[in-house]
Amino acid sequence: MPFCPNCGAPVEGRFCAKCGTPTEDAGAGRGAAPPPQGPAAGGLTENAASALCYLLGFITGILFLVLEPYNRNKTVRFHAFQSIFLNVAWFALWIVIHILFGILATITGGLILVLSPLLLLVGLAFFALWLYLMWKAYQNQKVVLPVIGPLAEKQA
Repeated sequence: MPFCPNCGAPVEGRFCAKCGTPTEDAGAGRGAAPPPQGPAAGGLTENAASALCYLLGFITGILFLVLEPYNRNKTVRFHAFQSIFLNVAWFALWIVIHILFGILATITGGLILVLSPLLLLVGLAFFALWLYLMWKAYQNQKVVLPVIGPLAEKQA
Protein backbone atom coordinates (compact mmCIF):
# COMPACT_ATOMS: atom_id res chain seq x y z
CA MET A 1 0.00 0.00 0.00
CA PRO A 2 1.44 3.43 -0.88
CA PHE A 3 1.93 6.09 1.72
CA CYS A 4 1.63 9.87 1.47
CA PRO A 5 5.06 11.51 1.16
CA ASN A 6 3.81 14.51 3.18
CA CYS A 7 1.95 13.08 6.19
CA GLY A 8 2.64 9.33 5.95
CA ALA A 9 -1.02 8.26 5.82
CA PRO A 10 -1.98 5.26 3.65
CA VAL A 11 -3.11 6.41 0.19
CA GLU A 12 -5.66 4.80 -2.07
CA GLY A 13 -5.84 6.81 -5.27
CA ARG A 14 -4.01 9.83 -6.59
CA PHE A 15 -4.51 12.15 -3.60
CA CYS A 16 -4.01 11.69 0.12
CA ALA A 17 -7.38 11.58 1.91
CA LYS A 18 -5.84 13.08 5.06
CA CYS A 19 -3.89 16.09 3.76
CA GLY A 20 -4.80 16.27 0.04
CA THR A 21 -1.24 15.98 -1.26
CA PRO A 22 -1.05 14.55 -4.77
CA THR A 23 0.89 11.30 -4.84
CA GLU A 24 2.81 9.48 -7.52
CA ASP A 25 1.18 6.76 -9.54
CA ALA A 26 -0.74 4.61 -7.07
CA GLY A 27 0.53 1.42 -8.72
CA ALA A 28 4.18 2.50 -8.50
CA GLY A 29 3.91 3.11 -4.81
CA ARG A 30 3.02 -0.48 -3.94
CA GLY A 31 5.56 -2.01 -1.63
CA ALA A 32 7.03 1.39 -0.83
CA ALA A 33 8.78 2.15 2.42
CA PRO A 34 6.67 2.70 5.52
CA PRO A 35 5.55 6.23 6.29
CA PRO A 36 8.18 8.65 7.56
CA GLN A 37 8.41 9.19 11.29
CA GLY A 38 7.50 12.82 11.83
CA PRO A 39 6.82 14.77 14.99
CA ALA A 40 4.50 12.03 16.23
CA ALA A 41 7.50 9.71 16.62
CA GLY A 42 7.70 10.76 20.29
CA GLY A 43 4.22 9.41 20.85
CA LEU A 44 2.38 12.58 21.85
CA THR A 45 1.41 15.70 20.00
CA GLU A 46 2.57 19.05 21.33
CA ASN A 47 -0.85 19.97 22.72
CA ALA A 48 -1.31 16.62 24.48
CA ALA A 49 2.14 16.81 26.05
CA SER A 50 1.48 20.42 27.14
CA ALA A 51 -1.79 19.44 28.80
CA LEU A 52 -0.24 16.41 30.49
CA CYS A 53 2.40 18.66 32.07
CA TYR A 54 -0.33 19.81 34.46
CA LEU A 55 -1.80 16.37 35.19
CA LEU A 56 0.21 15.42 38.28
CA GLY A 57 1.68 18.83 39.00
CA PHE A 58 5.40 19.07 39.47
CA ILE A 59 5.85 15.32 38.88
CA THR A 60 4.68 15.43 35.26
CA GLY A 61 6.30 18.84 34.84
CA ILE A 62 9.69 17.40 35.73
CA LEU A 63 8.98 14.29 33.67
CA PHE A 64 8.37 16.31 30.50
CA LEU A 65 11.51 18.35 31.16
CA VAL A 66 13.54 15.14 31.25
CA LEU A 67 11.96 13.13 28.40
CA GLU A 68 13.93 13.55 25.19
CA PRO A 69 11.60 14.66 22.41
CA TYR A 70 9.68 17.04 24.67
CA ASN A 71 12.52 18.75 26.51
CA ARG A 72 13.52 20.51 23.26
CA ASN A 73 10.03 21.86 22.56
CA LYS A 74 9.68 25.42 23.86
CA THR A 75 5.89 25.21 24.32
CA VAL A 76 6.05 21.96 26.30
CA ARG A 77 8.91 23.36 28.39
CA PHE A 78 6.84 26.48 29.19
CA HIS A 79 3.88 24.42 30.36
CA ALA A 80 6.13 22.10 32.35
CA PHE A 81 7.82 24.99 34.17
CA GLN A 82 4.50 26.75 34.76
CA SER A 83 3.07 23.53 36.20
CA ILE A 84 6.05 23.11 38.52
CA PHE A 85 5.97 26.74 39.70
CA LEU A 86 2.18 26.70 40.16
CA ASN A 87 2.27 23.57 42.30
CA VAL A 88 5.15 24.82 44.42
CA ALA A 89 3.28 28.10 44.97
CA TRP A 90 0.07 26.23 45.80
CA PHE A 91 1.89 23.99 48.29
CA ALA A 92 3.48 27.03 49.99
CA LEU A 93 0.11 28.81 50.11
CA TRP A 94 -1.54 25.67 51.52
CA ILE A 95 1.02 25.51 54.32
CA VAL A 96 0.61 29.20 55.17
CA ILE A 97 -3.20 28.95 55.19
CA HIS A 98 -3.14 25.92 57.49
CA ILE A 99 -0.71 27.60 59.87
CA LEU A 100 -2.95 30.67 60.01
CA PHE A 101 -6.01 28.50 60.57
CA GLY A 102 -4.19 26.70 63.38
CA ILE A 103 -3.33 30.02 65.04
CA LEU A 104 -6.90 31.26 64.63
CA ALA A 105 -8.25 28.01 66.07
CA THR A 106 -6.21 28.42 69.24
CA ILE A 107 -7.09 32.10 69.64
CA THR A 108 -10.77 32.18 68.73
CA GLY A 109 -12.04 28.61 68.92
CA GLY A 110 -15.43 29.01 67.19
CA LEU A 111 -14.34 31.42 64.46
CA ILE A 112 -12.51 28.65 62.68
CA LEU A 113 -15.84 26.98 61.86
CA VAL A 114 -16.91 30.13 60.06
CA LEU A 115 -13.66 30.33 58.09
CA SER A 116 -13.49 26.63 57.12
CA PRO A 117 -15.70 27.07 54.01
CA LEU A 118 -13.20 29.69 52.87
CA LEU A 119 -10.50 27.01 52.84
CA LEU A 120 -12.72 24.79 50.70
CA LEU A 121 -13.40 27.70 48.35
CA VAL A 122 -9.66 28.33 47.89
CA GLY A 123 -9.13 24.63 47.10
CA LEU A 124 -11.98 24.69 44.59
CA ALA A 125 -10.52 27.78 42.92
CA PHE A 126 -7.16 26.05 42.53
CA PHE A 127 -8.88 22.96 41.10
CA ALA A 128 -10.74 25.13 38.57
CA LEU A 129 -7.49 26.89 37.60
CA TRP A 130 -5.78 23.52 37.16
CA LEU A 131 -8.55 22.26 34.84
CA TYR A 132 -8.56 25.56 32.92
CA LEU A 133 -4.79 25.41 32.32
CA MET A 134 -5.00 21.81 31.13
CA TRP A 135 -7.88 22.65 28.78
CA LYS A 136 -6.16 25.71 27.29
CA ALA A 137 -2.87 23.83 26.86
CA TYR A 138 -4.74 21.07 25.03
CA GLN A 139 -6.25 23.70 22.73
CA ASN A 140 -2.75 25.05 21.93
CA GLN A 141 -3.50 28.29 23.75
CA LYS A 142 -0.91 29.74 26.07
CA VAL A 143 -2.18 31.10 29.40
CA VAL A 144 0.49 33.08 31.22
CA LEU A 145 -0.25 33.30 34.95
CA PRO A 146 0.56 36.68 36.55
CA VAL A 147 3.73 35.99 38.55
CA ILE A 148 4.50 32.40 37.64
CA GLY A 149 4.06 32.71 33.85
CA PRO A 150 6.92 35.16 33.16
CA LEU A 151 9.24 33.01 35.27
CA ALA A 152 8.24 29.96 33.24
CA GLU A 153 8.79 31.84 29.97
CA LYS A 154 12.31 32.79 31.06
CA GLN A 155 13.10 29.17 31.95
CA ALA A 156 11.64 27.75 28.74
